[in-house]
Formats: sequence, structure tokens, C-alpha cells
Amino acid sequence: MKRIQRTALLDKITGLLSRHRSVALLGPRQCGKTTLARQVASANSGTTYLDLENPIDLARLSDPMLALNPLQGLIVLDEVQRRPDLMPVLRVLLDRDPLPAKFLLLGSASPEIIRGTSESLAGRVAFVDMHGFTLQETGVQKMKQLWTRGGFPLSFSAPTEQDSLQWRTDFIRTFVERDLPMMGHSPVPETMRRFLTMLAHYHGQTWNGSEIARSLQVTHPTTRHYVDLLTGSFLVRQLPPWFENAGKRVVKSPKVYLRDSGLLHALLGLDSFPDLEGHPKLGASWEGFALENLLSVLNERYAYFWATRSGAELDLFYMKGAVRMGIEFKYTSSPAVTKSMRIAFDDLKLNHLYVVHPGDTRFPLAANITAIGLFELMELLSE
Repeated sequence: MKRIQRTALLDKITGLLSRHRSVALLGPRQCGKTTLARQVASANSGTTYLDLENPIDLARLSDPMLALNPLQGLIVLDEVQRRPDLMPVLRVLLDRDPLPAKFLLLGSASPEIIRGTSESLAGRVAFVDMHGFTLQETGVQKMKQLWTRGGFPLSFSAPTEQDSLQWRTDFIRTFVERDLPMMGHSPVPETMRRFLTMLAHYHGQTWNGSEIARSLQVTHPTTRHYVDLLTGSFLVRQLPPWFENAGKRVVKSPKVYLRDSGLLHALLGLDSFPDLEGHPKLGASWEGFALENLLSVLNERYAYFWATRSGAELDLFYMKGAVRMGIEFKYTSSPAVTKSMRIAFDDLKLNHLYVVHPGDTRFPLAANITAIGLFELMELLSE
């Protein structure tokens, strides 16, 4: 299979390194961070690359100040979440003037999980969140494959559907049995796997920690800890609710999604696209897949969902400045305007509402309401 170029991410990292003292590239394991970092390194002569899962590199950093202080150019630290104690040392090194070296930090956890990053490197690091392949990177002709297998490179490019499913199954096992303990967390692996499976069945629904806690026979705070842990590891998205009208009885709990559609399908036991088409979670899977792709071109800090206790809802509400945009995800070739859409349009004072369907046609449904294909909307919002 032809190698997929991730030009936009590469350009973003290169640009940030030219303006900042350090850049942190964060995302789930196996999403392609190392490959991208090596491309950045190849363009910078004299780069030092240290993999913190390599025992030799770990031994070299037994005295981090002694090891890092003499280095110049670009220094890449891979799997930096394994050594949170490095952050105070990096702060000192990044405060040197003139600055002899810049750092590219690769991590499989958010700054909240990498203890001390936000505090120690505040003002000294630019963050880039990375994900698996997106539809813009694979091309729209590969949408069915990307949706079914997910965006992890080794899953997407596997020779067969069974090879892809096996990779995802192994990834889940490795995550709960090895990765979480390596980050200093020790939930019982079987309990965490059951929790992930439950989340797959709640995919696209409002978070209900009490109900999940009863099913798992654990406490509500425990399930809250689990979902926050998975969110910080980039496997789960919690889409926050939007509420501004005190007179409306709106939902105030987040919606939860498995961020990678391939992992969702593995947890649901779906081997292929025909299996997905006949499954009750088909619509929810499409919603999560389309959501993640759109958020790869939108700033997720401005993204919400909206729902009232009376049943009106909007899958994605995006607000930046004066622009108020609504997005509904419908797995149908002939979407139509619903009463819920009209309520959302009026209550949220939307400038435009897009109904995202799996086809490639764009057509008006009503004034300022448009049906549009996912790829075309991504291209439109990227302009």
C-alpha cells in the first residue's frame, strides 16, 4: 500500500518548532508519532533521538541534566510520559539564553496525565494533538476502509480484514495490561476491558456513570476515574454539553465516544463493513467517525453538543466568535429536516446547519440548512 503522507501535521510541527522552544506531540500509542518525528528529525541535521522505552536511552538519562545539557540542535524524547521527572530539568534547559537546543516531546498521554508538564513547561511548549489517519489523508475513496478499520496506521493498512481486527484486539489487550500500568495506573485489566466494552455500547450517548458503575459493581467515582483516564490517553472523547439559557432544561452531562471507529468495532465484535451495516450501533458509529474527522479540521475547544430534557438535540454545535454552526450526522442517502433540527436552529441562533451524510452530494434542505457529504464539509471547513 502506498505510504500516506501527513503533510499538514508535518508542516504544523515544523512551523511550531521555528517559533517555540519546544513542541509536545501527543496522541495514542501506534498513531504514527514516531514516524512523523523521524521525518522532522531527518530535516534537521544533528538531531538527537532518545526513546524512553529503550533501556540504553533510559540508562543514558539516569542523570538527565548531565546527558542533555551539552546537546545542541533538535532533541527528540519519545514516550516522555514514562519520565515525568524530566519536566523540571527541561524547564531549566529551555530557559537558557541563548538557546542551544529545542525539544520535540512525544507522549501517549495528555498533559494532565503527564504529571507536571502543564506547570513545569508553561509558556515553553506548544501542544499538538495527533490522531490516526483522517479522511483528508487517506482520500474519500478509502472512506469505507477507514471507517471500518479505524485510523491507526497498522490497522488501516493491514493486508486483510482479519489482520486488521487482530491488530486492534492486540492493541486493546496491550493497552489495558501494559500501557496503563506503565503510566502509573493499575485498574484490574479485566475490569478495564469490561469498562471499554460497556463504553462501546454507550458510544454516542450521554454519560451515565451511575448506571455503568452498577453494571461493573464499582463506585461512581471509580467509573469517573476510568473515563477520565481513557480520555487522557486519547482513546475516549467526552464531548461537553452547551448550555446558556437558564430557562431551558438542558442536558449537562457529556456525550462519550470511542475516538477510533476501528477500536469501537473491535469491542463490538464487528469483523467487516457488512457486519457493521447490520448492527444497531451503525448510526452511532457513523456519528463518532464523522465527528472525529470534522474535529481534525476544527478547534475542539469550541465544539459541543446540545440537548434538552424534552428531546430536542444537536449532534455538534460549533461556536467561534460570532459564528454559530450546527451539524447533524445522519446515515442515510436522503436526509430531511426534523423538528429537532428546527428547534436547535432557533434556540441556538445558528448561522447555518449542515446535515452530514455518507454520500458525496450537496443539496439544500431548507433556508440555511444543507445536506452535505463528510469529505466535502471537511474541505469546506479547512479553507
